[in-house]
Amino acid sequence: MKKMDYQNVRGTQDFLPEQEVVRRKIRRTLEDTFILYGCKPIETPMINYTDLMASKYGGGAEILQEMYTLTDRGERELALRYDLTIPFAKVVAMNPGLAMPFKRYEIGKVFRDGPIKAGRFREFTQCDVDIVGVKSQAAEAELMMMAVNAFEKLDVNIFIQYNNRKLLYGLLQVLEVDEQKMNRVILVLDKMEKIDRMTLAKELTELGISQKSLKNIESFLDAAPTLSYFETFQDENNFIKQGVAEVHELMDYLNALNIAQTCIFNPFLARGLEIYTGTIYEIFLADGVIKSSIGSGGRYDNAIGGLIGTDEEFATVGISFGLDVIYTALELAGKIEGKPTEIDIYIIPIGTEKQALQLASSLRKEGNRVEVELGGKKVRKAMEKANRENVSKIIVLGEDEIAKGKYGLRDMKTGDIEEKSLTY
Repeated sequence: MKKMDYQNVRGTQDFLPEQEVVRRKIRRTLEDTFILYGCKPIETPMINYTDLMASKYGGGAEILQEMYTLTDRGERELALRYDLTIPFAKVVAMNPGLAMPFKRYEIGKVFRDGPIKAGRFREFTQCDVDIVGVKSQAAEAELMMMAVNAFEKLDVNIFIQYNNRKLLYGLLQVLEVDEQKMNRVILVLDKMEKIDRMTLAKELTELGISQKSLKNIESFLDAAPTLSYFETFQDENNFIKQGVAEVHELMDYLNALNIAQTCIFNPFLARGLEIYTGTIYEIFLADGVIKSSIGSGGRYDNAIGGLIGTDEEFATVGISFGLDVIYTALELAGKIEGKPTEIDIYIIPIGTEKQALQLASSLRKEGNRVEVELGGKKVRKAMEKANRENVSKIIVLGEDEIAKGKYGLRDMKTGDIEEKSLTY
């Protein structure tokens, strides 16, 4: 029989216990933080109807190019979710009785057939929080505070950049950019820190915008604008006026929460997804070991109403953390050391497997994590395994221990042995 050529699908990976233990600790840290903020868990399907994921209230044209599509045996057109946001919006649309404000979190796999780089794969895990029913910037501020708290617990130094899509949209109106090309222009501006100015100008030109508009955009880029730059236009553009007011409101909350130094206004931040309608933000590593964001989000007030088929706005804001990229960040920073300890007590039986299993059961009832050596290893080999796996304590259980009704609990760090009564 020909041997199969085993390999993972490109952009996917296996996580062995040493990695998965760390990943689950990251996940638990995030989940515990979400719960502290009053968020409730939900779970949504990985497979959705293509029409839902391709909705104009979804990720937009660019992300649809990365969407995995399939059909079932009934020839229905389906897609794997590329994020957790649209499936969540669907949940709210399908459950009008949900009490508002509704704060949910979800941790799950998503799929994108996109470029692969450090911390970015085609199958990856997102950890999302969304709040529905809060119109004020208090919701954005709370999610940004949540991010700061979570990364403090993970011992990762971060900063958050934020902007407002209304500022960008209104400014493009002032700069006389064709309305139908605005979202594509914003997609190009979103690449500003990744491509040089010549490439950026070339991409804008390829969109077919007028030379006047192109010159206006270049003047904006050259102006190194602050919020006061936008304020000069607020009397002539209502979107800019709303955006300026929302940024000021958010700044007041950030100051009140003492995180204003960690959260930086960036007038060039665009967040390419078309779903966003107001505040947008991205989370970056302070040491720059990974250049791309490790979390992001923003306000998307039109998505739920759009799915329902109404013009009604549902005030909604969310944030998403990338589990895989956070793991990579910890790995690159050298903060994943050795083998994590997952076993408290390792029992090495010498012809006493039945009694060892009985003792293990008793110790587990006391809350200990216990493994019994069932592979027939000699004591020396079993001790080597305990050292390799960073086990805290061991018990060698032979016929003498059974006869005496006592055993020695050896501390692997100090070498001390505590004598204990054998009870089942």
